[in-house]
Amino acid sequence: MSAPADTLTQALRALAAHRLRTALSVLGITIGIAAVMAVVTIGKGGNYLVFSELETFGLNSAWVYRDRNDTPPGEPQREGSGIDAADVTAIQARAARLGIRRLTPLVYPDRNMSIAQGNRRVDADLSGVGAAHVDIVNDELVAGRGFHAVDITARHAVALLAPDVAADLLDPQQPGVGQDIRIDGRRFRVIGLLAPKSRDFLSSIGSAGGQSANDRLLVPWTTLASMGGEPDGVDSLQLEVVDFGSAQRVTDRVRSLLKRRHPQGLEYGGETMASYIATTDRILGGVAIIGTVAASISLLVGGMGIMNMMGTAVLERTREIGVRKAIGATERDIMAQFLVEAALISVAGGLLGLLIGTAASVVLAAVTGFPLVPSPVAILAALAVSVLVGLLSGWLPARRAARMHPVEALRAD
Repeated sequence: MSAPADTLTQALRALAAHRLRTALSVLGITIGIAAVMAVVTIGKGGNYLVFSELETFGLNSAWVYRDRNDTPPGEPQREGSGIDAADVTAIQARAARLGIRRLTPLVYPDRNMSIAQGNRRVDADLSGVGAAHVDIVNDELVAGRGFHAVDITARHAVALLAPDVAADLLDPQQPGVGQDIRIDGRRFRVIGLLAPKSRDFLSSIGSAGGQSANDRLLVPWTTLASMGGEPDGVDSLQLEVVDFGSAQRVTDRVRSLLKRRHPQGLEYGGETMASYIATTDRILGGVAIIGTVAASISLLVGGMGIMNMMGTAVLERTREIGVRKAIGATERDIMAQFLVEAALISVAGGLLGLLIGTAASVVLAAVTGFPLVPSPVAILAALAVSVLVGLLSGWLPARRAARMHPVEALRAD
């Protein structure tokens, strides 16, 4: 039986004797592994990008609102948002029992309201929110403060500005916090400036709710409601649930509570971030599977290349196999040599593929700013797959070589 070192030496010599053929086989595995690495890495980066943008809405969020289809056909639409300040107080009092950590009412203008400072005017997403809104949606403040409870109860005319609104509206020669702006002719004091947030990818696919994260202007919901036709009306509630997995149950409980409090036949709808995340997981998972299958075809082609090369090598070295068997080499020795040759090709191709795939990922990460560097687990898995492909591809030719009869092999030209 040949020593492992001798088997490895013989395999290296055999591969070196046919450099071009070996290089082509290595290239096939390299392309396959690099393709698989690219799909896995881009998929990981895509997941990070989508979920980091979903986080700007609050990953544990759920929304409850009046279902406007609750009026029977042919009858006039019943007025009112279906949620009022008393409902907010009732839900807050039952928050722990309902499974709610925090909640914020959401109010939107019932008409187009001008937003200005002197001659500067902006067209921004104006919303009325509660004191917990900043924490629920993971906003950060670069200056000033958020809303306090007193701002809500006393209907203070104060505002928080997102970066684009602040840049277009405020006087750059003065600190942003403390400046006054006018909303529908009413003066508001800027008490805080929000940090930039990205929803660019969600906006590009039409999934950001029509709202730019950096083009927002927030005021107390009570203040904005008082400027409209329903002073205590709330358009919707945003809930932060205690347990991510119970978001739908919490939403259903709040809807039931609102229906009991408004027995005139109003209906309520609900949405959860959990359902959006589940849909996103299914989409991204399907794309990843399709991409992996497509990339694996390249790896399969590389494996077929190794099989063809090893099959040709067996034919060309038939006489050598006969001589080795005649001087005492066993079937195990012959099979081991050809399997080692196949493994060396696949390992070399796998390492090159990993190198190319990793380098490409680093370059893309630097250009795009996305976290596209492959994980150690993905690297080890890709290397293991390349070795497995090599061994499986070389097994049939190696088995054929090992089973040759020495006399017939020696007769070969």
